[in-house]
This record gives sequence, structure tokens and C-alpha cells, in this order.
Amino acid sequence: MTMFRGTPPSEYQVAIFGPDHVDSPGYAFRAARVLPVEGEPIENGVVLTRDGRIVAVGPAASTAIPAGFEPVDLGDAWCVPGLIDLHCHIASASSDINDSVFQANPEMRTLDLVTMDHEKLRNALAGGVTTVMYIPGSGANVGGFGTLTKTWGRNPGEALIRFPGCVKIAQGNNPTRRSGDLGATHLGMNENLRRALQRGRRYHEEWVRFERGEGPRPEHRPDLEYLRGLFRYEYPVCAHSQYFQVSGVTLRMLRDEFDLWLVIVHGTFDAFRLAEEALERGVPVCTGPREYWVDPGDGRFWGIAESWYAGGLLGWDTPVRGLGVDGIGINTDSPVVAQEQLTLQAAMAVRLGLPDGVALRALTINPARFVAVEHRIGSLEIGKDADLAFFSGDPLDPRSHVAMTVVNGHIAYRRDPRRPRF
Repeated sequence: MTMFRGTPPSEYQVAIFGPDHVDSPGYAFRAARVLPVEGEPIENGVVLTRDGRIVAVGPAASTAIPAGFEPVDLGDAWCVPGLIDLHCHIASASSDINDSVFQANPEMRTLDLVTMDHEKLRNALAGGVTTVMYIPGSGANVGGFGTLTKTWGRNPGEALIRFPGCVKIAQGNNPTRRSGDLGATHLGMNENLRRALQRGRRYHEEWVRFERGEGPRPEHRPDLEYLRGLFRYEYPVCAHSQYFQVSGVTLRMLRDEFDLWLVIVHGTFDAFRLAEEALERGVPVCTGPREYWVDPGDGRFWGIAESWYAGGLLGWDTPVRGLGVDGIGINTDSPVVAQEQLTLQAAMAVRLGLPDGVALRALTINPARFVAVEHRIGSLEIGKDADLAFFSGDPLDPRSHVAMTVVNGHIAYRRDPRRPRF
């Protein structure tokens, strides 16, 4: 099975990365409880940030605060890493993110749509969400390439983490069309998708032969160029795939047949019955936007995230990409579920059986690992991006609210108790 950690030769890279350095003031954030995620909870803790990075995390009593750092006391708040959602459609003021003239659109991208100053992103910040994978809709099998971005920045370039963040592939009922042409059924949809990926793979292989001096220089194809990075494992497929049958096709086609770096970013309804198959293939799952399923046969009520976790992803300590102890994430598919309700989705998963420690990881370090940016985000560690969310209590308690959100070391949201957003 392919290992996705390798760094491709520099001449192959087409990905665009955000800035290595962001200017920000020095802050000493103090909270009653700090949950680093990768480490034990810290009671009465402090997090020091400067120039967009975390410079210290520890108990307030033993962590020295350098001169020039402004103290910010959050009182009884709990501090967690900024939350991450890998299935988001709201990083733009526009909701026009579908184009279904063709069923496969690998030349399209969301990068040009990202807009930092609009109400839905402000709501995201008020929910503690600091990073999203902004992907096209599911109107086509290949909707285009998504952008991994922060939810705050003085401009979209400063907010950028990576483009492409992924390619969006949709399977199931959403992209099927009813006009009678190829793609109106699951049969035609799968054939269209297979043909598109075959074209991209051939184009990639032609360039590989040319770079090795074994063939002529291929004609430049802008419509296939980003697919080169997909076959070099520079970024994953984020697959909108749900139901048992549809997710089974996703695993067989995208993982077995094309050997792609794959993350399922739906996994709803009864798809969790494929947990052992996902485990065998090293495919993580970000569940959502709903966290429950009612079996129409016997009326049994299932917790989706817990069922994926207990059905095979439990004890995942040797997956393809070295993910850690589990392969579960949680998303909103915003605005299907409002972006600020990401923690509510996790609370529902916990209520339905998912361990709360796993649920917190499902909002932070796990999705960061699924798309290979855990060196920057997902936990509170020295050197990582200064993305913090301060909750009035346990972030998995629906009664808690966000008091403050910090992105790249800047205070991006501060709750006004006189006129609270939430």
C-alpha cells in the first residue's frame, strides 16, 4: 500500500503554500484549563504567542512571560487548538460553487473565490473554527480543487495554508443528472469519473517520462495540470461519499484502482458498515453533516462517528499515513449545518457513544493529519500556528460558548457579552 509521506522532487510540485511568517503581537493567554490535544490537560495554564506562532505552553505558575508580551486573562475559560473542518462551502461571500455543464471539472478551483470579510466566516470564528477545507459543491463528479485556508486573515494570501488543499470528488445521488445523458445514473457517473482520472494519470505519466528523458515534452494541458499533483500525492481526494454501496465504490475505485490519497468527508447513513474496509486501506473518515442514522429495517438508532470508530477504526495504530489512534474526523458540510455548530456535531457524536477524547481529536489533530498539515495546526505545541479557541467551559458541552478566537496570533474574535453573536 502506498505511503503518502514522501516529498516529491521540487520540479514536480504545483502546490501553493501560505506564508511561513505572519507578524502578530506577543500575547500571554491565560485560561483555567488548557487542552493541548497532544499532551495532558494543563490546569491554570498559559499559552504564549508571537509572530503567528506558539512560543510556549505550560502552567501559569512555572511559565515565564517575557517582557513585551501583553497578558490576556480569559478567567475560567478552556483553551483548545483552533478547530478544523474539512468539508466547508462558506469561505467565500458567494455560494455559487457548482458548475455541472460537465461531470468532471478538474480545471476549476475555489482559490479565486476566497473572501475574508463576510458574515459566515465571522460566525465560524464565533464557533472557534480557524481552518477549513473550502471545496466546490457536489453537482459534478469532479467539482474542482479545494483550498485549505484559515477563517481569518488580513487578506486571502495571509490566510492560505495550501492550494490545492484537495480535489473534490462527489459520488452518489448529488452529481447524478436527470437529462438523459451519460452521468444521469450511478453507472454513467462512475464511468465519467473513471475516464477523468485515467486522462489525468496518463498526463502525469507522460510528464514523468519526459522528466526522465524517456519521451517527448507533453502538450501543456491546463485542464489536467492540477491532477499531476494528485498522482504525486501532494494533496488528497476529499470524497463526498455516503451510503454503504456508494462508499464501497469510493474505496474500490479511488483507493484500490487508482491508489490515491483518499479522505472520505461524508461517510453518513450506513456507510460505517465499511469501517473494516476503510481500515484495511488506510482511509480516514470525517463524518457529517449528520451524526446519526436510523436503520429503516429495524428502527435502530446509530451514532455514525461512534460506529465508524468502534467498527474498525478503533485502535488504528498502523494506518497508511501514520495517523495515530483513530481515523475519525467530524464536519458540518457548512452551510448544510452552520459552520459555528461544528462542536455541536461533536457533542451529538459523544452523546451517541463516541469517546469525548476522540471527539476533541476529531475536531483538531485528526483532520490536520488527514491532509498532512499537522506540523502547523491541530494541537497546542511550540512552533505551531497560533490558532486558539477559548470556550466558557467544555467545548463538547453545547451550553459552552466561545469567548475568544485567535488566528495566526491575532485576536480574530472577542465575544461581546452585551450583544453576543451566540
